[in-house]
Amino acid sequence: MSLVNFTTREITCKIVYYGPGRSGKTTNLQYIYSQVPDDRKGRMVSLATQTDRTLFFDFLPLDLGSISGFTTKFQLYTVPGQVYYNATRKLVLQGADGVVFVADSQLRQLDENIESLQNLQANLLEHTIDVRTLPMVLQYNKQDLPRELILSKEELDDALNFRDAPAFPADALHGAGVFETLQAVSAAVLRKLSDTGAGARR
Repeated sequence: MSLVNFTTREITCKIVYYGPGRSGKTTNLQYIYSQVPDDRKGRMVSLATQTDRTLFFDFLPLDLGSISGFTTKFQLYTVPGQVYYNATRKLVLQGADGVVFVADSQLRQLDENIESLQNLQANLLEHTIDVRTLPMVLQYNKQDLPRELILSKEELDDALNFRDAPAFPADALHGAGVFETLQAVSAAVLRKLSDTGAGARR
């Protein structure tokens, strides 16, 4: 649920990048952070575990406008992909206004993608968040790999996109599809906020 600060007239929305290990969640955030002007972003914070890490930072988008005179700020989070960090994933998901599911396009990673998507649904259910109405965007990363190693967008849609959510092929390492994904999920979050009224978390 979004955080409303009436003193500064800011609405802060939380977007979580979810997906299996090494799918490109961290790469997405690092690329976004590198492209956002310094005066529009906070410090990137990294919470490292032994084999994975959670990143987050906040930023003010340049062109998304305001809601009822409130400036919109976004906090972007990643979750650790490894199965044994599920408690951390649950914690990071708490209060999410939108989710980007980053899938690894490699054929050999399809089962991991499906397992991670099912894990996302289960964890959202624990937070009583309806996966059918939560703003969500899928990103099919690593589309730059040789064609024989990866699944097409259509094949990944068939396997993963049960909601017919917006989905974007990407090469996060070089930035392709990264901002298209972010813009889509940001717009979906703002639409929901506008439809339901600004959130109540303070």
